[in-house]
Order: sequence, then C-alpha cells, then structure tokens
Amino acid sequence: MNAPEDTAPLLAVEDLVVDYRLHRKLRLRALKGVSITVGRGECVGLVGESGSGKSTLGKAVLGLAAVTSGRISFDGEDITHARGAARRRLANDIQVVFQDPYGSLDPTMTVGEVLAEPLLVAGTKRAQAGAVVAEMLDRVRLPTDAVHRYPSEFSGGQRQRIAIARALVRRPRLIVCDEPVSALDLTTQATILDLFIDLQRETGVAYLFVSHDLGVVRRICHRVSVMYQGEIVESGPTRTVAHEPTHPYTRRLLLAAPVADPVRQAERRATWLGLRDSA
Repeated sequence: MNAPEDTAPLLAVEDLVVDYRLHRKLRLRALKGVSITVGRGECVGLVGESGSGKSTLGKAVLGLAAVTSGRISFDGEDITHARGAARRRLANDIQVVFQDPYGSLDPTMTVGEVLAEPLLVAGTKRAQAGAVVAEMLDRVRLPTDAVHRYPSEFSGGQRQRIAIARALVRRPRLIVCDEPVSALDLTTQATILDLFIDLQRETGVAYLFVSHDLGVVRRICHRVSVMYQGEIVESGPTRTVAHEPTHPYTRRLLLAAPVADPVRQAERRATWLGLRDSA
C-alpha cells in the first residue's frame, strides 16, 4: 500500500499510562508511557503478544479503559477523558471492529436492524438509514437480501463483513481494528484484509490495526509499532520493521510465523528458541 501524504495526525497518543486495579492496594501498569500517531487515511499497526498492552491502547482510544496519565488527541481535540455526550459525538468519527464478529452482533436482530441501529440512534430518518445500509452491504460485498437474515445464518467471514459494515455506516474517520481476522481461517483472513484495503482506498478511513501477527500487519499497514510489556520497543515503516528488525522481540515475532518448507521451519524454530532463551 502507498502511504498517504504527510499531514497533521488524525490521532495522537502521547505518553499514555494505563493502570488496572487488581486489588484495593495492587495495580497493574498495562501501558507505560506509550506514544503513537495515525495520519488521515493511514493504517498503523500495533503488534505484540497477548498481554503486551496493545488491546488496552485501543480500548483507551475508544474510551473503554480509564487513562492514568498522558493525552489522547483526535483531530487536535483532547479526548483523553471524554465522557457522556462528548464521547457519544465521537462515535461519528471513531468506530471499532472487534475480534469476534458473532459476539459483537445481536443474534436477535436482523442484519438490517443491526446496521440501521447506530444511524437511528444518531437521529437519521429510517428511509435514509435503509439507503445507507444497502450501500454498506454493497461495499462489503454482501447481497442486499442480507438485511432480512440473522447473523447466525452467515459464515465467520461474512459475519466479520457485517461487523465492518456496521463500523462504516456512520462514515467514521478512524476505525480501531482489534484483532479483526485472528478468529478466521487463513483464506478468509486474506479476503477480509483485502476488503479492509479496498475500503480504505474508497473511503479514506484511517485504521489503528491491533494484531498479534506481524505477517497480517505487514500485508495491510503503512507503519507499525511493536509492543512488549506495555511499551513500544520498535516503530517504523512496515517494510523496514518487517525486513530489518532491530529489536530481539520483533525478530521473535517474525520467526513465530510458520513457513511451508520443513527445513526452513526447523531453522526458524531453532533461531526463535535461541532468541527466547537469551531474552
């Protein structure tokens, strides 16, 4: 993908600290002074293993994790502690696609109802909402008769398309993608990633793309930041980080991805174990 022209960041996270309270006197520091930016129309990857803090950062941007210190700005406005009406207004500009498409869709509602709900809540007339729903189904390559069916009638990949359509109906400028393909098989992953790329080209939406898989991030993102134990240990253009990693943890993530050749895979496994043991 060609990176968009440089502009002032759409999203800017500065020195962000997030603590989780485990007990009355015990806290876990999930983020330790993290800084990251996402430009307009840009896809920035945030990659790391489970527990690295990457999903916590996404939740903080969405207002789902309380910020201990630091600052989150969207289009120049401080949204660090936005609540109530201010946070609801942000839903027009910031949306999310979660890992589990079925868990994020109400099984008692038809697809048409699921997609129309955010528009109706925002005050859109029903007829206009129906037109937007039809447009978004077309954008995510689903048939128009999907409006009358329930999420359970679709495959995992199709349900993720529905979730993407729901994120797009309010025409946001930023979508936080929290492991959006990790629950899918490899073939379906590829088609959904291609869909994300096409949608970005068509709409200009920006992505903060959270993943544990550096291979996935390499396919879709302009830039990538690697997280380890609540800190960003390496950042840069995706091609540079993927082909010339400087941090041992990034090299471990690259080596964790399997290859088809058994000999090469054995060599990669041995190298990975060496890096792990020396950490």
